[in-house]
Amino acid sequence: MALIGLRAAVFDLDGTLMDTEPRNRVMWARLFEAHGVPYDDELISSFAGRRGIEVLEDLAHLFPGRTAEELFEQAVSYETADGIPEDVPVPGAVELVRSLADAGVPLAVVTSGQRPYAERLLAALGVRDLMDIVVTAGDVVTGKPHPEGYLAAARDLGVPPGEAVGFEDAPAGVAAVKAAGMACVGVATTQPVAALAEADHVVADLKEVNVEPGPALRVRGAAREIL
Repeated sequence: MALIGLRAAVFDLDGTLMDTEPRNRVMWARLFEAHGVPYDDELISSFAGRRGIEVLEDLAHLFPGRTAEELFEQAVSYETADGIPEDVPVPGAVELVRSLADAGVPLAVVTSGQRPYAERLLAALGVRDLMDIVVTAGDVVTGKPHPEGYLAAARDLGVPPGEAVGFEDAPAGVAAVKAAGMACVGVATTQPVAALAEADHVVADLKEVNVEPGPALRVRGAAREIL
């Protein structure tokens, strides 16, 4: 168990506040299948936490004659198709955000998703009005694992990165938080605990994080304890 002081909290969205991983995995799998491209779990997992277009640019050799933009739009089109899993809140996410807001902690989201997508998910969670800053894929030049998004959030919140805590569920996101100089709480909702080993603390979900006077976060699951 650990107690972490903070002046701001910055959250990833997919997999950290809203469990979208089942939907995303099906969408990317359908994209590969539509183009006859073999895939495995490792390839699907490579999208976690990153901007989809950037991953598709890295995989361009698998899709000759197609641009990353075209492929991304095709994948997004599957979002409303039959058989796509529904998104559900990560346990404890809404409660933690509301507790932080009640404690007067400035809040931000840094997501690899596009703005309309992020706004829709935050509205569905019922926490959009609690977020002071929302940094989306279109607001940065370089996506995670680059720290640009987290540095922008700290700057716009007016808080030094070293006095903020970032919450992430994917290795690319953890790397971005740490590169920004923030403390990191890894949330093992979509990845094995070992994949989040670079985080300062790892929890099973956000029910294991409570807000204490100070304000501070009480984390019931330090990484070294649950590895």
